[in-house]
Amino acid sequence: MPFVVTESCIQCKYTDCVAVCPMDCFFEGPNFLAINPDECIDCSVCVPECPVNAIIGAAEISPEQQHFVELNRTLSRHPDWKRIRQQKEPLPEHAKWAELKDKLPLLLV
Repeated sequence: MPFVVTESCIQCKYTDCVAVCPMDCFFEGPNFLAINPDECIDCSVCVPECPVNAIIGAAEISPEQQHFVELNRTLSRHPDWKRIRQQKEPLPEHAKWAELKDKLPLLLV
């Protein structure tokens, strides 16, 4: 099962995970990252790199976050979302958003 970026990433967009991904399977949107599940090799090296614990194995994701499995698939194929291969600065005010919950309505596509 591939890994999935979950709600904790919204409005933060830390890219520490991108720098270690051997498959370059991360895609970048305006305020979120997504993993292409067809390209993810389940190596898990990205998981400990995320400072907000937003990356979870699809098989271990909680029922409340289950919709992020399909959301990652959809967004990684979105024509406006581009593959990201290098680490960038997180979004402005990322620290403010890092601990907040229920951010799905803020997701920009």
